[in-house]
Amino acid sequence: MADLVLGPMLRYLDERQATVWVETDAPCEVEVLGRRARTFCVGGHHYAIVAIEDLEPGGAYPYEVALDGERRWPCDDDRFPPSTIRPIDPAQKLRLVFGSCRVAVPHEPPYTLTKDQDPRGREVDALRALALRMMGRPVDEWPSLLLAIGDQIYVDEDAPETRAFIRSRRDTTRPPGEGVLDFTEYAHLYRESWSDPVIRWLFSTIGSMMVFDDHDVHDDWNTSIAWIEEMRSTEWWETRIESALASYWLYQHLGNLSPQELARNELLEQVREEVDAGPLLRRWAGRADRGSDGSRWSFSRDIGGVRMILFDSREGRVVGSSPRRMNDEHEHEWLVSRATGDIDHLLLIDSLPFFMVPAFHHLEAWNEAVCGGAWGRWATGCGEKLRRALDLEHWAAFNFSFRRLQRMLIDVATGKRGAPPATIIGLGGDVHHAYLAEIGFRKGTGARSAVYQAVCSPFRNPLDRHERLVVRVGDSRAGEVVAHALARVAGVPDPEVGWRLVQSPTFDNQFATLELDGRSALFRIERTVRDDLEGRRIETSLERRLA
Repeated sequence: MADLVLGPMLRYLDERQATVWVETDAPCEVEVLGRRARTFCVGGHHYAIVAIEDLEPGGAYPYEVALDGERRWPCDDDRFPPSTIRPIDPAQKLRLVFGSCRVAVPHEPPYTLTKDQDPRGREVDALRALALRMMGRPVDEWPSLLLAIGDQIYVDEDAPETRAFIRSRRDTTRPPGEGVLDFTEYAHLYRESWSDPVIRWLFSTIGSMMVFDDHDVHDDWNTSIAWIEEMRSTEWWETRIESALASYWLYQHLGNLSPQELARNELLEQVREEVDAGPLLRRWAGRADRGSDGSRWSFSRDIGGVRMILFDSREGRVVGSSPRRMNDEHEHEWLVSRATGDIDHLLLIDSLPFFMVPAFHHLEAWNEAVCGGAWGRWATGCGEKLRRALDLEHWAAFNFSFRRLQRMLIDVATGKRGAPPATIIGLGGDVHHAYLAEIGFRKGTGARSAVYQAVCSPFRNPLDRHERLVVRVGDSRAGEVVAHALARVAGVPDPEVGWRLVQSPTFDNQFATLELDGRSALFRIERTVRDDLEGRRIETSLERRLA
């Protein structure tokens, strides 16, 4: 008798359609709201994604999951509200919750302590705190969608059950040590990360969109050509990257696709035809890593007057030629084609912030110039070491792509690509602190959109005391002046736009909410209270109306 391993996860959700993703422990037929799908097999694991269409906007559809006709969700002793599909009503407020960086550790001491109190401490899980709060609030106050923008899993950190599993099956004195190596270990890590009952309920009732970042694959993933060449020279990297991309396609990317996109997805069709598609999917992942298919991982979605464009700024990087770029020409053209006006709000969503704390922006732009030879060949090696040691790999460290992004923002905000939206908002994560930056244009530009960078990180992996001090120094005026001077000496041109943080960065585990209602927009950052080990208290650290 088949049973659920993970899920159900409500993934794609719009006004009339939804998909529900599951992992099961045996081949079976999965049924949700009368729609059925057969499982397919990858690496001995079984998956299905059920497409549900012809829903009514604003409706509510409580659902169960049956495997071969037997109910397997909800559980008989389930204490949670019913898992329910709520198609989005474009005439109502759209409430988007987002964040990034969530490690898998238990939800009791010492893991709920700070890192300074115990090295295992990761404080209170903000995503879990959100779910617990939802259970006590009216449904019309719940999020419409959850955007998980990077580092849903950590291949080299925490996850004690996965590390024990790895130690039980291979010699961890050899690289990559206790880091995840193959598809089986990835499947175990996803299970540990997403199987907490509260998190599982949250994913079952709120639609989600996901995009990866480096820790889903490896710290500093694709930071430079030197890094890539070093990793490809190891005996284990090929297995890691193939397993990483294959598991990402299964666990995260498939759920980003609409029922129509799933129906015409050639790879999914091939996977379903195989007895075990593990070898096929690994071969495909290897070709994907070494090739270039344009917007293979990036995607876009319109809901009412809101356009959301999710960027792949990791796998699609071009680092083997000058100038290094965040994406190749084909993908850049696709992104630009979607970034237009004639909508109420344009959301540019990436795991990496486009606009960082100004001092960090200038430091990364300086470092890229040094790595490129601005201070002579003698300094390039030191620049590369510094790039990796300090994670200098955001948009400023790909200055060619950053400047193209600036131009795109100016064109949309000034009406060159259709009527300007009320807001253009970049959503980002990765940096383990949260802030809101207001973007300003030079006089005479004629910009008519309010433009912001909204950043929220982490869900659960806060900085320690020393790391927070570094961020505060970066947020200081002195830090900005010094870093800007370095960039100028290295020949980096000043940005065409300016930006300032609305308030100092916030720390602790946190999530952000963007509420869009017609052409109005409200942004809020909320963080868990560090002395509440039960994980039920949440404080608002920033609230600002954007339009």
